[in-house]
Amino acid sequence: MRYLRLLLRPLLPVCLLLMALPVMAQKKKYSPAVIAYYAGDSVKINNYPVEKLTHLLFSFAHLQGNDLHLFKKGDTILLHNMVALKQRNPAMKVMISIGGWGGCATCSPVFSSDTGRKAFARSVKQTLVDFNADGIDLDWEYPTIKGFPGHPYSPADKDNFTLLVKELRKTLGKKYEISFAAGGFTEYLRDAVDWKKLTPYVNRINLMSYDLVSGFSTISGHHSPLYPNGNYPESVDHAVRWLDSIGVPRGKIAIGAAFYARIFTTNDTLNYTINRPAVFTKGTPYKNFDRDLADTAGFVYRWDDEANAPFRYNYSRRQFASFDDPASIKLKTQYVIDKRLNGIMFWQLGEDKESGGLLDVIDATKQAWEKKP
Repeated sequence: MRYLRLLLRPLLPVCLLLMALPVMAQKKKYSPAVIAYYAGDSVKINNYPVEKLTHLLFSFAHLQGNDLHLFKKGDTILLHNMVALKQRNPAMKVMISIGGWGGCATCSPVFSSDTGRKAFARSVKQTLVDFNADGIDLDWEYPTIKGFPGHPYSPADKDNFTLLVKELRKTLGKKYEISFAAGGFTEYLRDAVDWKKLTPYVNRINLMSYDLVSGFSTISGHHSPLYPNGNYPESVDHAVRWLDSIGVPRGKIAIGAAFYARIFTTNDTLNYTINRPAVFTKGTPYKNFDRDLADTAGFVYRWDDEANAPFRYNYSRRQFASFDDPASIKLKTQYVIDKRLNGIMFWQLGEDKESGGLLDVIDATKQAWEKKP
């Protein structure tokens, strides 16, 4: 027995290494997606560090009749320029997003029929071929539940949305990616789509875990918090946990980040922070924070430890501003990595700084993790 132990002892390090290899390989294989919507200028897109993206989404195409359509000449120029950026980042996928807030007026009636769904799917494939793009993103706000004021919606949208995505997958095959933008709030999660039937046909769910306190809100609050605050549950973590609870694969969930602020004016003369009576006043992009939300503009910076979210308030204007910043973006990116989610997406690249912006924070956090032994 002693001789056997002496014989096996030199093999112990080798055995331990072999046992560790699957774990090492798993870590090396996982790399979170970084997904940017873009709704900006066709020239300025060239100034952004697209090498740090895995996906770049043209925002937005719309419906014309039953077909996917780019309405303006500038749209076709922008999409061509976005695809050309693959020369700088050959691994990046360029996708076309349809809809957006206010951009899906006829989605419910068009996608209610087999004829409409088939025609749309054919037009998507032809457009992807024509532009050498890599997939389609559906930003219908919203199926089944009320979204943009005046846009039709119906209980039948839930099944029709599944049938639409199924038809798209049948038409596009595995060559092209399919994703959809999902509301990050409870009503959408609970009522809008049939997750179990829908999820197998998509590559990714772009979870809009921002605007959780929207322009229609009558109270101030964090619009893109990582965690809940007090009695207000809506947050990134709340949405992810909800999807977890019904079995949506984490590998298909990309959480959302906001590259802009929402500013509310409060009616409360004593407290200008969260959960106070307020009306939405305006938004401002991250690239303008140094001007619009600076200390010199009267805004005081604060951090909410419970929500893991920053905010600023201005006493003289009675204004509360909710946003993502480098600190919250780093935490969200690490959250994605820790939970092995599909990735992090954001609205939108055109609102970031061209250098030293929030995309750089995402990339630095991702690179720091990937370099760990």
